[in-house]
Amino acid sequence: MNKVILIGRLTRDPDVRYSQGTEPMAIARYTLAVDRRGRRDQNSDQTADFISCVAFGRNGEFAEKYLKQGTKIAVTGRIQTGSYTNKDGNKVYTTDVVVEDHEFVESKGSSDSGSYQAAERPEPSSASAEGFMSIPEGIENDLPFK
Repeated sequence: MNKVILIGRLTRDPDVRYSQGTEPMAIARYTLAVDRRGRRDQNSDQTADFISCVAFGRNGEFAEKYLKQGTKIAVTGRIQTGSYTNKDGNKVYTTDVVVEDHEFVESKGSSDSGSYQAAERPEPSSASAEGFMSIPEGIENDLPFK
């Protein structure tokens, strides 16, 4: 089985091109910065892996329309390897994740402003007699549920 699941942020806006032919197909390429889990190596400054992703068709169109640098997404797909000979005659090996599905991991406002500021969070002492905290005024639109 060849199945990949990644969560990370786009390092730059997707590069989208369209294939030639009677029905052009979108081909979007982007790089996902995925944080490494576990203990960090003291000898290395790198804390993320940079994974090349390619999305075809509707997934490519979605990437073109909605994804931008810094967007945090979850990607499912498969690993595909390949090779080609560059203009200098050297063989270059490639590894890409072919995107089967991608979705947003956080709301649009979260990536811009981060999570709620401490001043916006209710104090624990503001819990009602039933044990529930009251919702501060003005954040109804930011709640993940209605």
